[in-house]
Amino acid sequence: MTDERPSIWLDGDGSPAAVREVLFRAAERRSVPVTVVANRHQSTPKLRWIRMVVVESGIDVADDYIVAHCRPGDLVVTNDVPLAAEVIERGAIAMRCRGELLTEANVRQRLATRDMLDALRGGGVVTGGPPPYSPSDKQRFANTLDRWLTASGW
Repeated sequence: MTDERPSIWLDGDGSPAAVREVLFRAAERRSVPVTVVANRHQSTPKLRWIRMVVVESGIDVADDYIVAHCRPGDLVVTNDVPLAAEVIERGAIAMRCRGELLTEANVRQRLATRDMLDALRGGGVVTGGPPPYSPSDKQRFANTLDRWLTASGW
């Protein structure tokens, strides 16, 4: 009999080291499968629950792999809002690296904000980037992950 509980997917390109640390610790403690998808190899612990998938270089290749392989109920950790929108359409759950869950109700607003900021940057307006990843961001991510793990039966 196979385990039908959801698994975790990490959009590995550009994810903070602190996020990987929290995910790898959760995989070890709870035996939850974590798949890291990126276009270059990343260091991962040698645990049977953690899998590294290296895809070809190119725009959205890692995203496309995650969308094609995630299942309804899986958790996809990403800061990429278009990827989050796609996995939500497939029934997966999207969580940003600062612990925010994206849903059908809020992902469209995030896409609109992203598009507006891209247009401003394209027009030469300096909008700045996000603040540095902080210990409180890591704690918020860990807390949200823990709630998801518990609700998912892990």
